[in-house]
Amino acid sequence: MLYIGIDLGTSAVKLLLMDGEGTIQNIVSREYPLEFPQPGWSQQNPEDWRQAVLEGIPELLRGFDASQVAGIGAGGQMHGLVVLDEKDNVIRPAILWNDGRTAKQVDYLNDTVGKEKLSRLTANIAFAGFTAPKLLWMRENEPENFSKISKIMLPKDYINFCLTGVHCTDYSDASGMLLLDVEHKRWSKEMLEICGVSESQMPKLFESYEKVGTLRPEIAKALGLPEQVIVCAGAGDNAAAAVGTGTVGEGSCNISLGTSGTIFISSEKFGVDASNSLHAFAHADGRYHLMGCMLSAASCNKWLMEDIFKTSDYAGEQQDITPDRLGNNHVFFLPYLMGERSPINDTNARGTFVGMTMDTSRSDLTQAVLEGVAFAIRDSFEVAKALGIPIQRSKICGGGAKSPLWKTIMANVLNIQLDLPESEQGPGMGGAMLAMVACGQYPAVADACAKLVRTVETVSPEPALAARYEARYQQFRQIYPALKPVFAGLNG
Repeated sequence: MLYIGIDLGTSAVKLLLMDGEGTIQNIVSREYPLEFPQPGWSQQNPEDWRQAVLEGIPELLRGFDASQVAGIGAGGQMHGLVVLDEKDNVIRPAILWNDGRTAKQVDYLNDTVGKEKLSRLTANIAFAGFTAPKLLWMRENEPENFSKISKIMLPKDYINFCLTGVHCTDYSDASGMLLLDVEHKRWSKEMLEICGVSESQMPKLFESYEKVGTLRPEIAKALGLPEQVIVCAGAGDNAAAAVGTGTVGEGSCNISLGTSGTIFISSEKFGVDASNSLHAFAHADGRYHLMGCMLSAASCNKWLMEDIFKTSDYAGEQQDITPDRLGNNHVFFLPYLMGERSPINDTNARGTFVGMTMDTSRSDLTQAVLEGVAFAIRDSFEVAKALGIPIQRSKICGGGAKSPLWKTIMANVLNIQLDLPESEQGPGMGGAMLAMVACGQYPAVADACAKLVRTVETVSPEPALAARYEARYQQFRQIYPALKPVFAGLNG
């Protein structure tokens, strides 16, 4: 049988066709626009996602027997607010995960409602990207639209709704809304009340690997698929990527270098970082995880390469960064181009180069960006270590993992071994694997991971280089605290 994995990203949807043995048969990608109505704002039209998926699946299946497709599973960008009216029409563009318009609402939740109460109700505190502050912003700034809300969904849930007609979400994605009681896996009535919405406006909750429905007849016809194709609930992109990289069970770790950057630590039991610097979310395997998320990771490199240097030759820009230069760069980069989430939680933070001189070169800036993202990942890594979680090695995935140089930098900044999975399609592969479990191909997510996920490369740290990066990191971590009041003034 065949399975379709949907990776609904920020810039494009990636569609993946995989057989039951884990072999990827085809991949198709469709891009769509991203809107920035004001500095720090970020939104998209859900219709663009729908169209990209419905046009992409027939292309994905070209040359294959569509009757063999058994299931579909999606991993999607998290936290985005999708609101439907009583006729299931989209009310306004989706406010995305990396949108920073909700600073006022975040302050209200964290300072007035209180971090302790939020953590008790949802296991997390408020971040600008989360869905709950977006609802408060909408209630305050768009009351007419707010009054029309019949259903509240997340991006990949909207795709599942288009496919099945079911208003659904999964626990991993819902964990990032600040509306879910993560420990008990139910909507928090108190949080819903704070945000002025009711449980009837929320989608039905499922485990990621559970069936939510089958294809609508008209959708099946349009896609050339059987109506009995099973659609599972799917997962937030990081949880889906974790499945796709085999990051399940106790203490397993994955680092994702995509548009955003994450460090993902799976756990058998529910647990909360006392300072709430890391997110405490449900996992797609039915259990839990801790996650640190930075808003700009590989997107920092894309910004420098394409917007500043006006080139798409990423490898060419990195070729002058020889091994002897690693850990010796005098330029630092703070990767806060969209503000920052974990662990500093500061919407005012901005991207910054520090230490430039008259002899600073293009390659120095390129190196600084790669190192700055690695240092910022380590910030969350240090929080996990402080909780007593021993992390000896980690998987690594995402577009940034294609760079041998970046993997070397990351392994030495963190001073751990990094394993590269055979497939680079983390969220899409994870979505397909969740569909396999929903269809009964495998009894549980862990079984699918054990069978299908294979490591093709391991990058190990070098003691001397790791030591140099340790010294550089101690310098890096002093820069943001020094600039924090400056950032606040710039955006005040």
